[in-house]
Amino acid sequence: MHIRIISPSGVIDPSFIDGAAARLRAWEYIVSEGAHARDAWGRFAGTDEHRLADIVDAINDPEVDLILCSRGGYGLQRIIDRVPPITKPLIGFSDITALHQAAGLNAQPTLHAIMCKHIATLPEDSEPILALRKALAGETLNYRWQSHPLNRLGKACAPIIGGNLSVLYGLQATPYSLPAAQRSILLIEDIAERHYHIDRMMRNLRMSGVLANISGLIVGQFSDCDDDPLMSQTVYQTIKEAVADYDYPVIFNAPVGHVERNLPLWIHGHTTIDCRPEGVLLTNGI
Repeated sequence: MHIRIISPSGVIDPSFIDGAAARLRAWEYIVSEGAHARDAWGRFAGTDEHRLADIVDAINDPEVDLILCSRGGYGLQRIIDRVPPITKPLIGFSDITALHQAAGLNAQPTLHAIMCKHIATLPEDSEPILALRKALAGETLNYRWQSHPLNRLGKACAPIIGGNLSVLYGLQATPYSLPAAQRSILLIEDIAERHYHIDRMMRNLRMSGVLANISGLIVGQFSDCDDDPLMSQTVYQTIKEAVADYDYPVIFNAPVGHVERNLPLWIHGHTTIDCRPEGVLLTNGI
C-alpha cells in the first residue's frame, strides 16, 4: 500500500512527518509526501493553492492508495469547495472532518483516526496504534467501552457520519452539510469550545432536522470544554438534553477526539453499536 502524507490544514512540526513516515515504512508501507506538506504560511501549511494542489495530486495519483493528513488545525474551510471528488480513503480528524464530509458525497469510506504526531510518538503497543494497524490491514474494528451514566440504551446498525462538531456546524447549509434525512450514526467531538457554543451547535443540529433523523449518537471527548456553571448542567448533559425527545442509543465518553486514546473509526463504514447497562459494544469496518 502506498500512503501519501499531505498537510491540508495547519502547519506541522516536520519531525512528526519524519516520525510517522518512519513508523509506516517499518510496517512495510510505501510512504511519500505532498510537495507542500512541510510548508508554513502563517497558521496554515502553505497557501490555499499549495494545500489544494497537494490534495488534488494525492487524489489523482494512481500510485497512491491512501491519504494521511498530517494534522488538523484550521484551513480546509477555505478550500473544501474546490476539492475534487474523493475516490480513495484518507485518514485524519478535527479539521479533516471537512474531507470526511466531502468523501460522503460519493460514499467513500474514510478513517477518523490519529495523525502524524501520535503515529510518530505513541508506543507501538498502545491501543490507538494497534487499532490503526488493524484498520489499515482491512480488519474489522471491535471495541468494548465502559458504560456511562448518561448513556441511552439500545442497538443501531448504520454507517457513521460526522467528526468535529465545530467543523460540522461550519458546514451546515453547504453541499457538505450533515443530511437531515439519512439514518446514520452521528459521531461528535470537540476541543476548546465554550459550553454555550456547544449548546448553540447542538440546537442548530436539532432545528435543522439532523438529530431527529439519525439512528444513534456517539459522543466523544470534549477536551478543554469546561462546564459553565451558568448553564446549570454539564456539557454532556447539554448534549443529552438536545436529543431527549428521540429514542435511539446514545454513547457518552467514547475514546475518540483530541486525546491520546483516539481510536480509529471508519466514517461511512458499516457500524453496529450495542449500548447495554454493563457497557458498549461497537463493531466498525468498510
